[in-house]
Amino acid sequence: MATMTFDTLAYAKKLKAAGVPEIQAEIQAETQRETIEIVVNELETRHLKELATKADIRDMATMTALAEAKAEIIKWVVGLIFMQTGVIVALMLRLAK
Repeated sequence: MATMTFDTLAYAKKLKAAGVPEIQAEIQAETQRETIEIVVNELETRHLKELATKADIRDMATMTALAEAKAEIIKWVVGLIFMQTGVIVALMLRLAK
């Protein structure tokens, strides 16, 4: 994830230049940095959860497709076994005559 930096010193200097007392400007700058960090962390967490959910959905879709393919292969194999058995029985009956 990209990291975001907030220049608290520059922010405090701007506040002081606007007439905000120094201690208040510094506290406000630090509080602003903490708030930004919380928001960024929350957004990153939501984004990661969204990605995980999408991955789960893709995994489920893949598993479903694989299960369907497996069922189709089993149908074909069972059908071929019955057909092969029928051919063998027919040949045995023909040879027995």
